[in-house]
Amino acid sequence: MAKVSFNNSNQVFFASLKKAVDTYFRSQQIKKTGNFQLYLKTTILIPTALILYISLLVFRMPAPGSLVLCALLGGVLASIGFNVMHDACHGSYSSKKWVNSLLGLTLNALGGNAFFWKQKHNILHHTYTNIAGVDDDIAQSKLLRQSPAQEWIPLHQYQHLYLPLAYSLTLFMWVGMRDFDKYFKKRIHNTPIQKMAIGEHIIFWLSKLLYIVFYIVVPVLCVGWLPWLIGYITMAMVMGLVLAFVFQLAHAVEGPEFDAIGLEDKVIESEWAIHQIRTTANFAPKSKLISWMAGGLNYQIEHHLFPRISHIHYPALSKIVQEHCRKFNLPYHCFLTTGHAVASHVRIMKQLGKKPVEL
Repeated sequence: MAKVSFNNSNQVFFASLKKAVDTYFRSQQIKKTGNFQLYLKTTILIPTALILYISLLVFRMPAPGSLVLCALLGGVLASIGFNVMHDACHGSYSSKKWVNSLLGLTLNALGGNAFFWKQKHNILHHTYTNIAGVDDDIAQSKLLRQSPAQEWIPLHQYQHLYLPLAYSLTLFMWVGMRDFDKYFKKRIHNTPIQKMAIGEHIIFWLSKLLYIVFYIVVPVLCVGWLPWLIGYITMAMVMGLVLAFVFQLAHAVEGPEFDAIGLEDKVIESEWAIHQIRTTANFAPKSKLISWMAGGLNYQIEHHLFPRISHIHYPALSKIVQEHCRKFNLPYHCFLTTGHAVASHVRIMKQLGKKPVEL
């Protein structure tokens, strides 16, 4: 397939920005990886998920109460993904590689696969952000048109209306279809995956088996198949909604640019870092609750520029990045609240759902 490259021959912007960021860490005498705040989050989120899971299996309670706990479990599991898995898979949770590898497997515990994620997200999405044809994050389903370059079908004119339903199915599609599709096709979207070692094959199948055991077999044996089915659907829909919206608010909103790869090799005229600035947005930067629950993914600009720096540091880095964006006359897309970002996402999806003029 055609390849994409960036004009990195003169990285003036990123060189200056990186120097300023390195100076910040030296002056503060702190590591770029996680700290006590991140470790505290981990010791809160993972035990909370286990307590909710065990409570649902052991205690008999009215259906409304059980559904609330199932929904809460879905939200907590999503937060584990944002805070623990995401930093670990990027290698920014700890300075110790084995700690990152171990905690990266929390993604497998949530139903996904860390091996595929690191290629899909760390490499393809972070390198080719918002470039249709290589960025798998904007190629989730033919039912959603997430880029102007993607094929339009009549159903897309209603996509802004069925977004919540589509996003609520994220976990079902991810766990039940997309990982297996990558595994057997040996491709992520249009890109061949790296060769899997024997250990990765074992981890893939073992984690899928354990997912069935702990998310299906054990709950069915403890509470019966119907309560399990209703509870699992509730948990999975909430988790899917939270995961999808948080990631979509970073790129599929008003402001960030889109691009596409055709049949020939494509050269992006700007340096890679500037491409990240132009294709990414932040939201709710002043909300400590959102920053805590979303693992700093409301600071996606900083994350895309410095994915190997823990999200704990993003609020401080954002000031440095904004200063450099002003200095180099670059945009800094940011929505003050989550509500504003969601509204913008709905508007952009409605716009993308309109029939293109040339058709």
